[in-house]
Amino acid sequence: MHFDPEAPILVTGHRGLVGSALVRQLTSRGHTNVLAVGREELDLRDQHSVLCWFREYQPRYVIHAAGKVGGILANKNAQADFLHDNILLHTSVLRAAMEENVEKLLYLGSSCIYPRDCPQPIREDYLLQGALEQTNYGYAIAKISGLLACQAYRDQFGCRFISAMPTNLYGPNDNFDPTTSHVLPALIQRFHRAREARQSTVTIWGSGAPRREFLHVDDLASACVFLMKHYDSPQPVNIGTGIDVTIRQLAEQLRSLIYPECELVFDTSKPDGTPRKLLDTSKINALGWMPEISLEAGLRSTYEWYLNSLPRDAQTLAAARSY
Repeated sequence: MHFDPEAPILVTGHRGLVGSALVRQLTSRGHTNVLAVGREELDLRDQHSVLCWFREYQPRYVIHAAGKVGGILANKNAQADFLHDNILLHTSVLRAAMEENVEKLLYLGSSCIYPRDCPQPIREDYLLQGALEQTNYGYAIAKISGLLACQAYRDQFGCRFISAMPTNLYGPNDNFDPTTSHVLPALIQRFHRAREARQSTVTIWGSGAPRREFLHVDDLASACVFLMKHYDSPQPVNIGTGIDVTIRQLAEQLRSLIYPECELVFDTSKPDGTPRKLLDTSKINALGWMPEISLEAGLRSTYEWYLNSLPRDAQTLAAARSY
């Protein structure tokens, strides 16, 4: 399938974890016309404004990575906001892409669309086969509606809209805020602050028993480019590593990397969320794509990025301490 590196390609959410990785990936592969627009210039929830922007800039391809995202606490406390904003985001972008004859669009969903207690590893056809995890049902419903919207646009208008479901992501430009971030960046920040304060313990939410799969965002970006070149079907595609770890094992790896002297304390009064989320990646693997970045290497490079993102005085202090 042709994927012209000189054609204009819009990456929504270009400043976020996924969007920034996509821009890096496309640029490194010779794409010379990557379009990006900040929220101060264009509110992607505003359908009329989005359509006007598409008419002016005429993207030939779109990778829709923008979204309102957060960890368990953020999702649990703002279900309506996550539902509202994410539905508006894809509603505006998909409609404009159809009306302005975008050649191909990739919509990025999330592994949280799958039922809470479905068999493991999770195959694409398990979608809508059971109840959702209640701590993030608003976000999950919004993402499911985006996936179904891609299929509806294919059915009604013949749009080449495809969708992919990434597993848990991490890497450069992640959100490290302790109240709104996902588990991995939240733990990096927590271990780092504990080390700087010389605390004897680090508290982990939940029992540590849930299992999670983690994919470096640069691997996701390479998978997205691969799908733009090699995939054109209405059915979603899982993107992951096919390997999971317990939250306890993740915490132990980060403790070893950042602050080996501390002890782990598990706060079982906090929710665990879904017991296990491991994606079946046999479909994309059979197409010819495989991840390249190990969890160990990815954690190390992500922590290095985190250190470099700190204010200069904090960087100086951190550099004086080995990790």
